[in-house]
Amino acid sequence: MSMNNSPNVFLDTNANRFQVNIINESRDNNEASQEDVGSDPPHYEETSFTDEAHNKLRISYRPGKRELYDNFLQRGEKTEASLHPYDTHNKMYYLQTFGHNTMDPVPKIDYYRNTGSVSGNKLNRPSLLEIHEQLAKNIAVSTSSVERVANGESTAGDETTASKEEENKTGLVKFGWVKGVLVRCMLNIWGVMLFIRLSWIVGQAGIGLGIIVIALSVVVTTLTGISMSAICTNGVVRGGGAYYLISRSLGPEFGGSIGLIFAFANAVAVAMYVVGFAETVVELLKESDTIMVDESNDIRIIGTITVVCLLGISVAGMEWEAKAQVILLVVLLIAIANFFIGTVIPTNNEKKARGFFNYQASIFAENFGPDFRGGEGFFSVFAIFFPAATGILAGANISGDLKDPQGAIPKGTMLAILITTVAYIGVAICAASCVVRDATGNINDTAVSGMSCNGSSACNLGYDFSRCRNQPCDYGLMNNFQVMSMVSGFGPLITAGIFSATLSSALASLVSAPKVFQALCKDNVYKGLHFFAKGYGKNNEPIRGYVLTFVIAMAFILIAELNTIAPIISNFFLASYALINFSCFHASYAKSPGWRPAFRYYNMWVSLFGALLCCGVMFVINWWAALITYAIELFLYIYVTYKKPEVNWGSSTQALYYINALDSALALTAVEDHVKNFRPQCIVLTGAPMIRPALLDITHTFTKNNGLCICCEVYTGPRKLCVKEMNSGMAKKQAWLTKNKRKAFYAAVAADSFRDGVKSLLQASGLGRMKPNTLVIGFKKDWRNAAASQVENYVGVIHDAFDFELGMIIVRISQGFDITQVLQVQEELEKLEQERLALEATIRENDFEEEKSGICGFFRKARKLNISKHETKKESTINTIQSMHMGEFNQKLLEASTQFKKKQGKGTIDIWWLFDDGGLTILIPYILTIRKKWKNCKLRIFTGGKANRIEEEKLVMASLLSKFRIKFADINIICDINMKPNKESWKFFEEMIEPYRLHESCKDITTAEKLKQETPWKITDAELEAFKEKSYRQVRLNELLQEHSRAANLIVLSLPVARKGVVSDYLYMAWLEILSKNLPPTLMVRGNHKNVLTFYS
Repeated sequence: MSMNNSPNVFLDTNANRFQVNIINESRDNNEASQEDVGSDPPHYEETSFTDEAHNKLRISYRPGKRELYDNFLQRGEKTEASLHPYDTHNKMYYLQTFGHNTMDPVPKIDYYRNTGSVSGNKLNRPSLLEIHEQLAKNIAVSTSSVERVANGESTAGDETTASKEEENKTGLVKFGWVKGVLVRCMLNIWGVMLFIRLSWIVGQAGIGLGIIVIALSVVVTTLTGISMSAICTNGVVRGGGAYYLISRSLGPEFGGSIGLIFAFANAVAVAMYVVGFAETVVELLKESDTIMVDESNDIRIIGTITVVCLLGISVAGMEWEAKAQVILLVVLLIAIANFFIGTVIPTNNEKKARGFFNYQASIFAENFGPDFRGGEGFFSVFAIFFPAATGILAGANISGDLKDPQGAIPKGTMLAILITTVAYIGVAICAASCVVRDATGNINDTAVSGMSCNGSSACNLGYDFSRCRNQPCDYGLMNNFQVMSMVSGFGPLITAGIFSATLSSALASLVSAPKVFQALCKDNVYKGLHFFAKGYGKNNEPIRGYVLTFVIAMAFILIAELNTIAPIISNFFLASYALINFSCFHASYAKSPGWRPAFRYYNMWVSLFGALLCCGVMFVINWWAALITYAIELFLYIYVTYKKPEVNWGSSTQALYYINALDSALALTAVEDHVKNFRPQCIVLTGAPMIRPALLDITHTFTKNNGLCICCEVYTGPRKLCVKEMNSGMAKKQAWLTKNKRKAFYAAVAADSFRDGVKSLLQASGLGRMKPNTLVIGFKKDWRNAAASQVENYVGVIHDAFDFELGMIIVRISQGFDITQVLQVQEELEKLEQERLALEATIRENDFEEEKSGICGFFRKARKLNISKHETKKESTINTIQSMHMGEFNQKLLEASTQFKKKQGKGTIDIWWLFDDGGLTILIPYILTIRKKWKNCKLRIFTGGKANRIEEEKLVMASLLSKFRIKFADINIICDINMKPNKESWKFFEEMIEPYRLHESCKDITTAEKLKQETPWKITDAELEAFKEKSYRQVRLNELLQEHSRAANLIVLSLPVARKGVVSDYLYMAWLEILSKNLPPTLMVRGNHKNVLTFYS
């Protein structure tokens, strides 16, 4: 493979493997190219495969244009991962990719950013339309395309570079994995339990079971840490810690419920840790006899002072808080090291009397087994220890303040769990290998020579503590909580360690609670809490959240019974652990292609086991606290679900909805249709759903929670424009259905004609067994004024529905369905109202500015006068438009559009079941009567019969309906359907069809044939004569409907069928017109002549 090594090919020796070059094609370029023809060979792009290239773009230049590029680079513009044209005025731009002029760009991270990304600006790639459509040479690319591709938003640099620039520019403080995660997690996990309870736990459970207690706790935290690592590495993590991870995985319902109680738990934990610190200080005050008031009040005083100091550190900024944490960790490490050093320092008689004998194999053997006392058992000891293992979310809770949360949280958390686990096990084994379980503390309790020790290690070592079996002693693992102080090389360091552990945990909780709460409020899951979303300063500190946390902590310090609240708080933390594990399992189970965590060492079933283990531990610690936690979480879950926050985070819950729907749809295909399970599944030709709401409402009434409803729209016209309009409105119209609580889908097609579009919908709509079986359309009220092609399309749709064996429902209301005019007037008035409000705001602003003194006051006053005049003009315009439209505003049309939303009063639904169509004509009104809005309406049945068999016909119909279990109020047998209509009615019908008649019998044959060819849609005399009896029937039926059903709430009658190719479109429309004229809302129904009712069980 040969490569062009011309020195003019590259501007930078570090060439990138892939090149994206901006080429400006203009007249100047063309001229320059022409001048250089023959003098210089063309430069061909070549691709470098060297590994030296790193984040540099190669810029190629045309002959004679090097100076332009040199100037471009000298101006300080960056070429790293950015596209920079050197001219942006009325030019045509291409990206040059792999040596070709094209709009196609190479893959780039900036195309995948969210809008408003803090690590770089979002870059919009060229649309498929811009690449797919033909682009003329001399037609410039649209300004928006140029701006998107090469200008404006395209200046986003590499993510890391942008982050650094952002940090340097604004002074943001971001932490690495050590200071941000490892230090915090270690401090939060190492609590006072390490210093004052671990020795008692190992005394009760022994070394063997003690290690199992620690290991079981660590299993819970490790599994949670693994799950959290998987979630963290499945995309960029923002601020919010546990709330962010859970909400983005499981959705706002779970995230919102756990986020609130987790933030509250952290706030109360501040009080718990501070009280623990205050109690230790009060103990020291008691020893030195310097109590200020009394013990309880001293705890309150010291606790208050401590919380105020911690709040000051937190409000000062994360940098100061991080420094304080590092200092506290150093103290804590020194205290732990002090203990281990103390175990090897030779003991003295006083310490021996208190049970400390340095490392002894006999003590290790004696303390290896359990010795539960005081009603304690394995699970009660585990419940006491487990809170010491929590705190693994301390780093995740400040995820928004980490440089690289994806890398820092897994690494720091898992390492912190490992280090703290080793420390816990080490302290437990060392303490149990050096100190006996019981000791008197009396140096005179030495063993007498020759006495039987009965395996007592203390006896073998020269001390007799046998009286501890009969009376309580004050020393030893089981009795003295200050074993670590006694064993350590320097006792006060252990006290300093206790101070460090409590203060660091309190400080971590004081920072975590506001950060998590701020993230929750920013998402606006609870709208009433949005006040706390505001941040201050360079790090967006949640000052309001700090104040709220301070108030909660102070309240519990002063008035709360912390011993009662402590188990609930522990369960709150465990609930969040359980949901983190469940989030990992759920995301894996949903099998979404978007679930691609970089952390591979997880398993969905292990995560599920971790979630169940957390739930089990909650009940082990305290069963009633677990029940309270579940109750609170359930309440918040139901609340958030009911409120339905307008967020879309691509949660695994959404993915699982899809999987379940897909599985159900596939399972449904294996189930054969049965008449007992028939339900109307409707395609409704509403156009845009908001244009014909009444048509949607009546259909929705019998499909809601019962069958499929698809609102369909057909776009006709130039394909390019139709597709663009259709795609842009799809989401908006589906959102309208959701907002208005219409359980329906929206579908649209672009077609050459209305009929072709409906054909496509009838054939392709639905999925598997969930396919439409009924077409619902509104009656074409303007058919007499419409073009012949429109009438042909309308009637053709009815024929197509019957061809595809669908049922047919034509709905007619007196005012018609289309409320486009009403919507336009409302939209116009809303715009004018917005303009008026904007003008008022401008006036108020100018009034405020006028109050300020200054030389421009006079000009401000003059400007105000102009604006006032402008406002007066606008107001008069508004009034004119309002008065102009009020006359045109059809109030009846607006009322008619909402008539099916209202509850129907007592009345009747009249069913004119004239022809047996399989039962759809009777099933639709029955479904209506079981709906809330129509339940007060009774069914009246009208059917044809003979005058001499009225009672027999009634009994037959009553028997049929009773077998179908359909209740009815009355049955009417109509005997005179086939009578001729009165002259006035028939005359009206003839006048109605007159404009559409051919009258070929009055013309000669040649003229008649010519007219037939020119106007094939007209009604011939032969056709009218052939279907005269059927025309009589339609007119007569209207007379009967007027007579019997004028007062009905709704009329449902059998739809007449026109034979395809025999009955002309206009004659059929005339039948429908005369049949449903001047009646209450009417449904003309015709099933597909397949049974939809059965009387078999």
